Amino acid sequence: MSSSTPRPRWRRRLAIAVLVAGAAAAALLIAAHAWVSEAGAYVRTAADLSPRTAVIVPGARVYPSGEPSLPLADRLDCAVDLYRAGVVRRVLVSGDHGQAAYDEPNAMRRYLLARGVADADIFLDHAGFRTLDTMARAARVFGVRDAVVCTQAFHLERAVFLARRAGIDAVGVAADRHAYPSATFDLVRERLAVARAAVDAVLGVGPRLLGPEIPIGGDPAPSRDAASAVGAAHR
Repeated sequence: MSSSTPRPRWRRRLAIAVLVAGAAAAALLIAAHAWVSEAGAYVRTAADLSPRTAVIVPGARVYPSGEPSLPLADRLDCAVDLYRAGVVRRVLVSGDHGQAAYDEPNAMRRYLLARGVADADIFLDHAGFRTLDTMARAARVFGVRDAVVCTQAFHLERAVFLARRAGIDAVGVAADRHAYPSATFDLVRERLAVARAAVDAVLGVGPRLLGPEIPIGGDPAPSRDAASAVGAAHR
């Protein structure tokens, strides 16, 4: 006769439940990555691009000084190169400006202006709180129908996936021009972000904010701060 005490039944049930939940989560991650990675078919090199109406630059960290972080600067340099080469006519910068003290879009605009992009060709999206918002608003607020997306390789498939889900004929170009200290963290976070993107797509989740239409082929003046203040105030 064994001297060991049998494990309580509830513990066995809990262990089984944890295993089942873990297996389900793993299956979700695998399925989500398989679905989102299909957008890899639309990733290009700059040399392989055909002309597009706009380049979309998703936001990233901006320092208190107003300087873009290294990944964001690389995204913007990618856009500048495409603009100078005549591949795109307009630049849509989209980032977080939900608080007056933190302003990604205007930092991006200043960076582009300093590198010769005409102000008349720069559109600002002040409610690009996450990639889904950026792409949905590009389609529904700015009327973008075809675009190049410039972002880092780890983020590119998800960004293109969300752009195409929003109805944009989008292709992507990797903006990696440096080694990034946060690369490992970014890869881990991206796995979870991909799962969320897939779930959002299934549920039909929309952007946090919309607003008046500002056609990408028209005047960018309405995309300046005065027009965005109402949206930011209702965040």
